[in-house]
Amino acid sequence: MAVTLNQRGYEHARKLIDDGRFVLDDRDMWSEHQPSTAREDGLIRKHGIDEYARWYLGVDEDVPEGRKTRYKFPYGDFEDVHRCGVLSAEVRAAQRRYHDIETAVAHLHGLLDAHRATHH
Repeated sequence: MAVTLNQRGYEHARKLIDDGRFVLDDRDMWSEHQPSTAREDGLIRKHGIDEYARWYLGVDEDVPEGRKTRYKFPYGDFEDVHRCGVLSAEVRAAQRRYHDIETAVAHLHGLLDAHRATHH
């Protein structure tokens, strides 16, 4: 499996954080905050697979374009970046040794924690 950094997804996440579109939730909240399959399918129907792809930090080059399973490491709920999603992606990328994704996610984690420090 050739999973690499989805540069478009990473840049989208950074822009959302810069625009203040993030939720500073805790690591264990991701199971509650991640989009459901129905929500994923609704986004694709309404906006297309390219919009869906912007919400993922990894892309599996072995999976054909146009398929949901091509995209890995979600970080938000299709509205905001969620800190819990970023933390989950960071752990999974480290476990699988996807260093480019791990580095990008660590940067997003740092940006979010800088905001968290100023909000406490």
